[in-house]
Amino acid sequence: MSVATDGRVLAPLGRRACEVTAVRTTGTYRVFSALDRDGPRPAPGQFYMLTGEDWGSAGGRPYLPRAFAVAEERAADAGVELDFMLEPVGPGTVRLDGLAPGDEIELTGPLGRPFSMPAELNPDAAGAILVGGGIGIATLAIWRRALADAGIATRSLLGFRDEAHAGGLELFDCSEVRLASEDGHVGHRGYVTDLLAVLLEGEDSSRSAAVYACGPPAMLEAVREMCGDRDVACELAMEAPMACGFGACFGCAVPLAGGSYMRLCVDGPVVRGEQIETALVAGAGH
Repeated sequence: MSVATDGRVLAPLGRRACEVTAVRTTGTYRVFSALDRDGPRPAPGQFYMLTGEDWGSAGGRPYLPRAFAVAEERAADAGVELDFMLEPVGPGTVRLDGLAPGDEIELTGPLGRPFSMPAELNPDAAGAILVGGGIGIATLAIWRRALADAGIATRSLLGFRDEAHAGGLELFDCSEVRLASEDGHVGHRGYVTDLLAVLLEGEDSSRSAAVYACGPPAMLEAVREMCGDRDVACELAMEAPMACGFGACFGCAVPLAGGSYMRLCVDGPVVRGEQIETALVAGAGH
């Protein structure tokens, strides 16, 4: 396995055919597992570019691969098994939503920069605070398990739009989970950032906190501003339209705080909050 100096696992060149081994429903989302026989195990926060069988055959759409973060990875006898969570919202995700065990997908990855350990964000961090919204909780699930394996304390704050979109909770098999829902069906009635504001109260928060977030752009921007105002270190796992995953198309350009842009597929998708001008990226959160 080849690993870059920034911790990312480097992807082999080309697409690899993988068999779908399981599919299940959780809320309005679907989770499917795929056996990657030839690829390396990803680092938490990295993503894959996925295509299904006969991609592009139905009137030319979908014709570009779709970027997906990993919700779980585990060693298998014949390689590594990867879990992906999706919601059918367009031609690509609708096609992937129809997958069944035994079907084939093609993937490229793992790609992108992964999460940093809390001590890398804040040398005095006492643990990690994970803030997830909607389908973004999948990205944080694999990170929570990695932190737990490293003996690092975590507190998970998860927010949902409504009961139908509250899937994926079983990915967080731990007791330190606090919930928020906009419709009030579970936990705090309101936004998950309300829960974060409570945790960050007090003069010691900037010295002991390391925050990680993944979710809708508006939620990420609220986390970025909240942490910036309190001088709290944070990393955001972001989304942007991607066509290649290798930085060639510049479709995922994100504005930097000091001017210019970064390509999210190679300089992210995990970025530090102070690096960027805004998390409200056009085309994300579809």
